[in-house]
Amino acid sequence: MALPVLIARLRAVVAGRGLRRRLCVALALAALPWVAQAQQPPGPSPVWGPVRGGQVSGAGAGGVSVPNFWNVERRLERPDAARLPKELRFVTTDDYPPFNFLNADGALTGFNVDLARAICAELGVTCVIQAAAFDTLADSVEQGRADAAIAGLTATPQSRAALDFSERYLGTPARFVGKRQETLAAATPENVAAKKVAVVARTAHEAYLRSFFNEAAIRPYPDLKAAQEALKAGQVDLLFGDGITLALWLNGADSANCCRFLGGPFTESRFFGDGFSVAVKEGNDTLRHAMDFALQRIWEKGVYTDLYLRWFPIGFY
Repeated sequence: MALPVLIARLRAVVAGRGLRRRLCVALALAALPWVAQAQQPPGPSPVWGPVRGGQVSGAGAGGVSVPNFWNVERRLERPDAARLPKELRFVTTDDYPPFNFLNADGALTGFNVDLARAICAELGVTCVIQAAAFDTLADSVEQGRADAAIAGLTATPQSRAALDFSERYLGTPARFVGKRQETLAAATPENVAAKKVAVVARTAHEAYLRSFFNEAAIRPYPDLKAAQEALKAGQVDLLFGDGITLALWLNGADSANCCRFLGGPFTESRFFGDGFSVAVKEGNDTLRHAMDFALQRIWEKGVYTDLYLRWFPIGFY
């Protein structure tokens, strides 16, 4: 049973009997097989999950690990509906499938779009989602043409100058990929030391390899396509790169079903960023807190898991 579904059912059992938070959480935690982290490289480490309070992975359908960025023991206060807009205006893009794109009927769809609708449903407000060019999203929110942006935005020192951000709802982990017949049991520095590893040159992923897997035979390539072809051709044993991009490749025709994820995920923010968040106008604490509340409730109810499994049949965690 998926982690959020289990928790939601336990909450439902105790909801009407006067037992509130402590019993619900205790039951949920007692029922969960928390798994210790596997052997990790020194310094920045991979997250093997599930581990509470960080990049948490719970088993989903088909063995897909679903990330969790919310602490089930923390109870956020429901926002005051009177202080929220009756109509919540989101902006996103239409050119980044499966996150946000136009389907065959010309309708805006994708993981971010469905997540925005779920946020509106949780807050009990009408949802309006419009597409715009990525480089205009921040201005749309800052100038009040939209209330929030949900399009794979990340909180950086530059973006925080004009925007505030919800807690992250998705990370950008790094992963190793190998041929299906590869027998690598765990992607530790010791195990990878004997391998030839493809990586895109002059990227954070190459820097991470050289910092923590420097005994491997690192093979930089000019772009991801070249690295993927080298792996398919058997010129290297492994490929290290962005987990989201690699998951889409594994799930697509270009990979020819050659390969699979091995080890990881690796989530060190100094190399791979802090992940995706919902952006609101700077100083709009009411809406930012409402986003945090809605996102946690969406996770607890199992809605997030359903969306993740729908849009990422090959998960990147």
